[in-house]
Amino acid sequence: MIEAELKARVHAPQETLRRLDERAEGRVEVYRDTYYDTVAGALEARDEELRVRTVHGSDDTRTVLTYKGARVDEESGSKPEHETRVEDAEAVHATLRGLGYVPAIAFEKRCRNYTFLARGRQMLATLVRVPELDGTFIELETQVEEKDLPAALDDIRTVLAELGIGPEAVTNELYTMSVKAQRLSEQKKRA
Repeated sequence: MIEAELKARVHAPQETLRRLDERAEGRVEVYRDTYYDTVAGALEARDEELRVRTVHGSDDTRTVLTYKGARVDEESGSKPEHETRVEDAEAVHATLRGLGYVPAIAFEKRCRNYTFLARGRQMLATLVRVPELDGTFIELETQVEEKDLPAALDDIRTVLAELGIGPEAVTNELYTMSVKAQRLSEQKKRA
């Protein structure tokens, strides 16, 4: 399956939040993400991702292991995604390290998630704040077969417009790269 997804900067977070609240009940969650790679950066070089995410919600804490393949659509950054829930986060971290992977970057995302049906598709909208980055983002996604990706992305663009997010706000910047750049900038300021 392909995670058809668009990410955008949100310039009026309260208005977007109001519109999302009209569609579904939001779930506040904090993601603690650790991205793994080889020492030589082979996964990043192939545009692949290997992530352990621990999600802290109001009712539970869960951990998922995710592998994302290379982008199948450059404009959106949509990727094949394989994800599974794991029982023991520390065991997964130890397993990945034992296989020779190293933590490439770890950071926190503060999220409000909404699941709803739109345009005949099950969608997940996530309002995101990364404490190290300026601004609020929205991620809107649905799972599709690769042949259905163009139509799914059109539907996502339509729903974004309904949420007050125009095409000029869409970005394909990666949190991992933005956080790395921010940390490097902070290091240079301290040096």
